[in-house]
Amino acid sequence: MIVCVAVVGHQNNPLYLQSFTEADDALKLHHIVHCSLDVIDERVNNPKKIGSMLNETFLGLLYPTENYKVYGYLTNTKVKFILVTRDLDVRDADVRNFFRRFHTAYVDAVSNPFHEPGKKITSRIFAQRVSTIVKSFGLGAAVVIHTPAGMPNPDFPIKPMDQKLMALGMKIYYHAL
Repeated sequence: MIVCVAVVGHQNNPLYLQSFTEADDALKLHHIVHCSLDVIDERVNNPKKIGSMLNETFLGLLYPTENYKVYGYLTNTKVKFILVTRDLDVRDADVRNFFRRFHTAYVDAVSNPFHEPGKKITSRIFAQRVSTIVKSFGLGAAVVIHTPAGMPNPDFPIKPMDQKLMALGMKIYYHAL
């Protein structure tokens, strides 16, 4: 389960931080994100590993804490993405997929002509996309179960297009994310 995602600028200025837990944990998560910046700087500036890091944007597990695991990603423009999960058993493939999708959402948000580079990301659409990506974390494909009379299954989100297809009497078994 993802508890926090963050985007940090190339000058270590926070551009976006969203926690998905109770308000009591927010300060703790801010601290964890802040501490991860030192680990990212150490990995990027370490001359021993610089050869293997040149083409790799996924930094992997930055450090574990008692309750969380912190992962990092560095874009070509030195913008850092930080992911904090509560799950102690997370596959690297799932984290890579998350960062790939998150990076795409970030690029779309900063490509907005009204966005000022280096400023906080305040786009509502970006926040919605992040929430969607977070909800789908760890799922290869979401199974959409056909229920009688097109009733939506509360366990799986059904998009408007899926509802139209279901109204036509078609069964949808898999919906690729």
